[in-house]
Amino acid sequence: MIEEASKENIDRRIQMAADAYQFLKNTTVKERAAFMNTVADQIEALGEELLTTAHTETSLPLARLTGEKARTAGQWRSYAKAVATGIYAEPRIDLAQPDKQKGDLRKYNVGIGPVVVFGASNFPFAFSTAGGDTASAIGAGCPVIVKAHPAHPKVSQLMADTITAAVKEFGWPEGIFSHITGTSYDIGAYLVQHQEIRAVAFTGSFTGGKALFDMAHHRKDPIPVFAEMGSINPVFALPDLLENRAEAFAKEYLSSLTLGVGQFCTNPGVCIALKGEALDRFIDTLKNGIQETVPAKMLHKGIYESFEKHKTIAAEQPEVYILATADTEIDEWQGGAMVIETSAQNFIKNPVLSEEVFGPFGIIVTCETQQEMMEIAQQLKGQLTITIAATDEDARNNLTLINLLKDKCGRLLFNGMPTGVEVVYAMHHGGPFPSTTDSRFTSVGPDAVRRFIRPVSFQNWPDEFLPEELKNENPLQISRIVDGEVNSESLKLQTT
Repeated sequence: MIEEASKENIDRRIQMAADAYQFLKNTTVKERAAFMNTVADQIEALGEELLTTAHTETSLPLARLTGEKARTAGQWRSYAKAVATGIYAEPRIDLAQPDKQKGDLRKYNVGIGPVVVFGASNFPFAFSTAGGDTASAIGAGCPVIVKAHPAHPKVSQLMADTITAAVKEFGWPEGIFSHITGTSYDIGAYLVQHQEIRAVAFTGSFTGGKALFDMAHHRKDPIPVFAEMGSINPVFALPDLLENRAEAFAKEYLSSLTLGVGQFCTNPGVCIALKGEALDRFIDTLKNGIQETVPAKMLHKGIYESFEKHKTIAAEQPEVYILATADTEIDEWQGGAMVIETSAQNFIKNPVLSEEVFGPFGIIVTCETQQEMMEIAQQLKGQLTITIAATDEDARNNLTLINLLKDKCGRLLFNGMPTGVEVVYAMHHGGPFPSTTDSRFTSVGPDAVRRFIRPVSFQNWPDEFLPEELKNENPLQISRIVDGEVNSESLKLQTT
């Protein structure tokens, strides 16, 4: 039984977070990085109990969970390393000069305030209680209140205990991190609308993310909601590539489509290609592969039921043909893969076919001409990823299409498949609406910290009272921009 958090408990936790913010915003980037590395150590030290509990609650394979645990600890470490450099503090110093009316100006970024993080169901470690949202918010200098996902409550509690232990080890205020449980939608709504909350991070469905966004937007003091809400992640398979490697490409596509029972927000749900013999070979290989795919248990009953409902809706649309399905009569909650086919014109005119089906489900869209490909590209909604499956010759022949698709996604791939993300600076896991609520930001990689900071400028302040990041001596030895030039040296100035 999941305990339903009371409003009194939530109010207390939020007030603790507000108080902790006053402490945390005065910590240095080095101090926060040290804390984050300690959390990483604590996660790595978690034993078999974490993996077996997660396996029981999510049905995810132990090998996948072992890798995700390592990724989660790695996120805390890589974000800590980035925070420690001062890259997100972005210190700027413009020294007083005779021709400057305002005198000495210095600016840096401070955490925006208490952040609510909603745990995700499909990544119980990396996108949930101790996931990247929590790590990046704390790295920015923001206390975090996690709303645990009800699909894996025991795992969430284990991870929460880990962060709480690190808070105690550092002697920091308890309100740096709080863990709220419950299944009621009212809890999430109450958190988002509370006056002390300054930002929200969410990974999940469009319905859930958009509801939180609307609540936050209609507050007396609107706050940002960084919601990642899914995507159909279209793949444009161009003619030369299909002609030369249709069968191999079909196997790559199938592998990505069914990876993790299709429960990835970067699942390639649509493949668009020109009609012809090469596409026929691709489809034949894909059909055989789908029929041989062994269904597997999905994360929880709710996701399974949603998958079955939405794949049935899509398959029953006019002018849609089922190419192949996998047998599902093995065990409960097992998602059977399905691939359907439709024409470009039907795909364009029927918006139902552009909606995400979360699970191992794909649509093959056949185009009569390259112009139809352009029409599909023009009407696409915002996506997390778009893949161009192409040879160099294909790319040269389709530069207008490729240029248009840059406007539609956060990550544009040249071959390969979009499932999986690399936790590095250059990764962008975000995209134009409706894939996210703010395409300027990523939820993966160190740059995720940028979501939770705001600038503060200091004019003519004595050095003694400036934050460490802006002091003349540069005690943190971080890179700063001084009078327009990158500089990591101490400033030899008279202090007043």
